[in-house]
Amino acid sequence: MVNGILLPVLIVVVFIVLIILAAAIKVAREYERAVIFRLGRLREPPKGPGLYIIIPIIDRRVVVDLRILSIDVPQQRVVTVDNVSVAVDAVVYYRVDDPIKAVIKVRDFFMATNLLAQTTLRDVLGQVELDDLLSKRDQLNRKIQDLLDVATDPWGIKVQAVTIRDVSLPESMVRAIAKQAEAERERRSRVIMAEGEFQAAQKMLDAAQLYTQAEPAMRLRELQTLAEIAREKNLIVVTPSAMGGGMGEMAGMAAAMTEAKKKGTG
Repeated sequence: MVNGILLPVLIVVVFIVLIILAAAIKVAREYERAVIFRLGRLREPPKGPGLYIIIPIIDRRVVVDLRILSIDVPQQRVVTVDNVSVAVDAVVYYRVDDPIKAVIKVRDFFMATNLLAQTTLRDVLGQVELDDLLSKRDQLNRKIQDLLDVATDPWGIKVQAVTIRDVSLPESMVRAIAKQAEAERERRSRVIMAEGEFQAAQKMLDAAQLYTQAEPAMRLRELQTLAEIAREKNLIVVTPSAMGGGMGEMAGMAAAMTEAKKKGTG
């Protein structure tokens, strides 16, 4: 009779013990830390990774993820220094550096970091011009990161990186930038053409000075030019003779013109 009563009691006791052990024995992953509060008071240091034990009902735990987290900052409307309204969105990468501060110092560190990133993004980009916003993103990313890192340090948060993902411009500003880019390309092309003309003129001046100093070189150049022109069968080239006088030149020109007229009438 006694054994019949003790057996159900023993089963109940074992079942209760198993429930208590299941509630008391916890496991923290490699990237997790458990902040324990015993009767409302903090128990240091944080538990984990691995196996740890808490007292059911008396202890309360808050598990903190130590991996790098990302915040997709919603699109923010920013007015730059030169009064241009743009829409900017960014991504913030951060991690929990001190689990105890992240739990005690701020109620929801994820929401707090998100809201702080939005306000910091508007404040920083509102102090720059549009050209700097488009061309100096790396510097602006580092500046926003430094400000966020300093502001979140009391919360035990370490900001790893900030990236401005997209800058949306009004349609009128897009057309104005396109016109500016086109004008810049036109200016560069004209400068390149002018530089080419200048270099060509400089080379021609050098060649003229060289031909002035060496007259036979000028004559050889003339003969080379005549040889190139003579490739066209339908051309008549009249050139002064270097061996004869003025009458010889006139006679040569007259004979050439006569021959041309005969061929034209023939």
